[in-house]
Amino acid sequence: MVKFNVSMTVAVLGLSLPLLGISFAPIITPHLSEKFGRSPVYLASLPLFAFFILGAGSSNSFTALAVCRFFAGFFGGPCLVLIEGTFADVWSAHITVTYYSFLSLASYIGAGCAPLILGYVVSAEGWRWTQWVTLMIALAVYLFGIGVPETYPREILRSRARRLGQDIRLAKAESGVTLAEMAQTTLFTPLAMAVSEPVVIMITFYLALNFAVLFQWFIAVPAVLHLVYDFTLQHIGLAFIAAIVGALVSTLTSSLIEAFTNRQNGCTSMANMAPIEYRLIPAMLGSLGMIGSLFWIGFTAKPTISSIVPIIGTGVYVWSSMSILTALVSYIFDAYPAKGTLSALTLMATTRILFAAWLPLVIITMIMGLQGQWAYAVFSFIAIPMIAVPLILFWFGPALRARSRHSAPVMGNGKHMMGHQVDQEMQMGNMGESQRV
Repeated sequence: MVKFNVSMTVAVLGLSLPLLGISFAPIITPHLSEKFGRSPVYLASLPLFAFFILGAGSSNSFTALAVCRFFAGFFGGPCLVLIEGTFADVWSAHITVTYYSFLSLASYIGAGCAPLILGYVVSAEGWRWTQWVTLMIALAVYLFGIGVPETYPREILRSRARRLGQDIRLAKAESGVTLAEMAQTTLFTPLAMAVSEPVVIMITFYLALNFAVLFQWFIAVPAVLHLVYDFTLQHIGLAFIAAIVGALVSTLTSSLIEAFTNRQNGCTSMANMAPIEYRLIPAMLGSLGMIGSLFWIGFTAKPTISSIVPIIGTGVYVWSSMSILTALVSYIFDAYPAKGTLSALTLMATTRILFAAWLPLVIITMIMGLQGQWAYAVFSFIAIPMIAVPLILFWFGPALRARSRHSAPVMGNGKHMMGHQVDQEMQMGNMGESQRV
């Protein structure tokens, strides 16, 4: 902000613009993956991401920095989106909550470690090292990724056929083949779902609120800790340890809940999955934690109360946030047939990323205008009716989905096997019937 002589709101664009770039990834990445497989998308997008990170670190004007940050998000986004498909390739559907918990854990710990580490690096070397450290990590990940095999079953079959010099015919990918079909699946159908699908509407709004509040912490926590408690940049980074602990606890609780419900339902494999409504239990708990933590933080971040109190509150919020995300996304994975779920996931991902880009731009204005306690009280009041979302889906989800034009008939135990259809049917087609290798 000082370096480029810009306002606080303009400076926050450095966080919001990469998120805006990432928001395109859910729309385009499924089609790239269908065309080329997963590995080529990773190996092509990561160097482009690194190139624009290099440009951001070398920028001498805010305009150049903003442009590079946007395109870093745009080209890095496919890696973030594609990892969900890679995990679904490898892990069984009956432990969806567990593997998605670990996937989310990587994201949350990465976000928490950034201020923790860079608080010291920036103090010693300057802001450009935020980009150089990112560049080093990208290089290490790229070198590791070169040796990772392809996991996308459809591309594995195509590669095997090419290697053997044989012909292969696969069923038409449900993500679409023509440009019009692709646009229908990841653009027009998601927009239609946003006004016609109660299940998708509820989850999309809840996750949008979740992510918006989550990402504003990167602006609000440093500002509040510095202004209220006179924290240095290094001490502000240490405060994010609470967020890391919250993410670890969420992974533990969500995984244990799934293990317990699987045991109670006699679920040992994908063949006898428990009803997907049981995946919502972590969100039921997390919804209560979200409300409590927002009131907690808003009304305790003051000079008369120790700084550790609101810091612990942020850890509770992160536990709540990650538990809600893990549960609701895991639920949608198998809530619809493949094509419908891809459209739903596209809407949910794009919307929550856009909300995450928006709220940090206005959070300081909100805090200054409403005072901290009432700014977060507003979010708490919005979150209160959201408690009903996992409860409604638990009791009425099968009936709501059965009435959807995007849904196949609901089985007695509620399983559709979508997210794990995504890799065996949605983006791949029905290989078992169509392969000739």
